[in-house]
Amino acid sequence: MGAGPAGTGPGVPRFTVVATPGDRRPVLFAAACRACGLPEPRVVPWTDVLRGARPPLGPGDLVRVDSPGEDAEADALLRGPGDPSRVGGGARWYGTFTAALARIEAAAAAAGARIIGDAGDIAVMFDKRLAHARLRAAGVPVPPALPPVHGYASLRAAMADAGERRVFVKPAHGSSASGVVALQTAPGGRIKAVTSAAMTPEGLRNSLRVRVYETEREVAALVDALAPDGLHVERWLPKAAIGGRTFDLRVVVIGGEPTHAVVRTSRHPMTNLHLGGARGDVGAVRAALGEERWRRAMDVCARAAACFPGSPMVGVDLLVGVGFKRFEVGEVNAFGDLLPGLTGLPGGSAEGVDTYTAQVRAALAQNGAYAP
Repeated sequence: MGAGPAGTGPGVPRFTVVATPGDRRPVLFAAACRACGLPEPRVVPWTDVLRGARPPLGPGDLVRVDSPGEDAEADALLRGPGDPSRVGGGARWYGTFTAALARIEAAAAAAGARIIGDAGDIAVMFDKRLAHARLRAAGVPVPPALPPVHGYASLRAAMADAGERRVFVKPAHGSSASGVVALQTAPGGRIKAVTSAAMTPEGLRNSLRVRVYETEREVAALVDALAPDGLHVERWLPKAAIGGRTFDLRVVVIGGEPTHAVVRTSRHPMTNLHLGGARGDVGAVRAALGEERWRRAMDVCARAAACFPGSPMVGVDLLVGVGFKRFEVGEVNAFGDLLPGLTGLPGGSAEGVDTYTAQVRAALAQNGAYAP
């Protein structure tokens, strides 16, 4: 793709990206802008916004809000000083983050700029309880949720009332599987919790290694440590396997169309790639499903994204049940497009291009500009 008329003439949009400088996302997005003949996007550091600075915007600017990223300074501004690897502080993080989103949206409106991605949608996607309720109300298949729990004792009571022996316990505002616990119980008092949270004398810490806790004392301490920031608990859907590894799908939906899909495989319940998961073969999964079920899977993802009409991009984590017949949406992600090297699904509008180029093209088309 070469530069086309998008980079010249009146009315050509310029992107301003609120991001963490040096993070891969704004770098990849800038490359997509250049490929489409657009000016280099302006990057406004999240740290500036979190300190109250107003983004420098002009009329007609398109404002992209990206992830605060793994930045120690931004993390301290979001949830207070402390070790960035700590688990917890999600409620404070969420309050600070959503307040900053509101300021960005107000600044864009005052400058005559347009924010790409509704702040309200993003806020809902960062609260697993709200997102689950919105999806369920729209008829999107999701794992059944347990009533609110406030610690280990109420969790076990809710599991007993629902007749559930296997659940996922998720921090309400977590991301990247931080603090997520895959919990299973068995007769005789046996218990097993799989998580990336390491229990240390200084508290819970994120780890790149998945750990297993098998005593009730440890599991109770783990859940009770996570509970103050809010928990969301769902039934554990046994996942289908391919090549001897369980898997799920991260599907990126752009402009209502599922454009990109990656298979995430693992030998443990968490499929996140940074926790040892590996990319699988989309073609093999598509063949195992067959075209009718593949279309149904993509339709579920499109329906999930449609629950966030102000968001031109939604990353959908699709769970595929054992037998390849059942689909449930496990997560929706406002910043779920970081899939380096992945090009669009064959036959789709994004075939041959990455998630960022597909989004720039979609924004240009919506803005009435030519997209090469």
